[in-house]
Amino acid sequence: MALLTFFPLIFGYGLDLVIGDPDHWPHPIRLFGTTIYKGERWLNQGRYRFWKGGLFAVVLIITVFSCFWGLERLLSAGPWWIAGLVHGVFIWYGLANHNLIREGQQVFTVLDTQGLEAGRKQLSRIVGRDTSQLSAQQIRIAVLETMSENLSDGVIAPLFYYALAGIPGMMAYKMVNTLDSMIGYRNPRYEQFGKVAARIDDVANFIPARLTALLMVLVTTSGRGLRFIFRYGHQHKSPNAGYPEAALAGILNCRFGGTNVYHGIRVEKPYLGEQERMIEPHEIKRVSWINHACCLVMVLGCLAWNAWKQGAW
Repeated sequence: MALLTFFPLIFGYGLDLVIGDPDHWPHPIRLFGTTIYKGERWLNQGRYRFWKGGLFAVVLIITVFSCFWGLERLLSAGPWWIAGLVHGVFIWYGLANHNLIREGQQVFTVLDTQGLEAGRKQLSRIVGRDTSQLSAQQIRIAVLETMSENLSDGVIAPLFYYALAGIPGMMAYKMVNTLDSMIGYRNPRYEQFGKVAARIDDVANFIPARLTALLMVLVTTSGRGLRFIFRYGHQHKSPNAGYPEAALAGILNCRFGGTNVYHGIRVEKPYLGEQERMIEPHEIKRVSWINHACCLVMVLGCLAWNAWKQGAW
């Protein structure tokens, strides 16, 4: 059915574009987070924490995929428009582009209108690093790093797995990403329990992170961005985050990285880029446009891929 091929993506993308993820609305990712929180408190103690954490992560991912696979089978027996609406809603749940851009813009706005301390507090909503000692320049850099990295995690990767495996693949990826964001840390509490979750996330994001970087270069036609991907992308401590960050550093001709504090631990990140220049307040508009453009191109790519799979052309 051609309508079922096109409608859910357009509907879900449109919902994210217009309303994003309103606070206090029901959302499956909040259920994922609650489940992880309760399971971690129960299992992350005593002996065999590595094995318990690994099994916990694998079971959650398989359970999510299986539940949504079953939902798809159930919907396939009913009217196409009900299936289309449900698919569209879960695509909306799977995308985070609107909120990512809004949160980044709010940090820039608060920093410029309310001052440094308010900017630090606003930034702490979207990053894991300690923001209490950051300068205005460091705050703006942190926003841009986060927007480029999360363009992969929150937009391109979910759409990539939707193209591969439909709503079950998209939601299973969201569980992978939620697990990593909650327990995938190298600290005494999570080092053992969250190690498998972190490695699964690394594997799941390997292709999407590099695809994100290439899309960023494509929509901006930035030759320097392309050079930076190959020159700096692999230098990041994360096997994936460095690629979209390097692309954006090249596009803006600036430098990311340096020293930050995460959960009380000082972390030295390699510098990505060449020019240590001040980030201007208006540059958030260009970065927001890049995120919108990459999301749109990826949605169009998924539409074309689904049409080809369904023989709609």
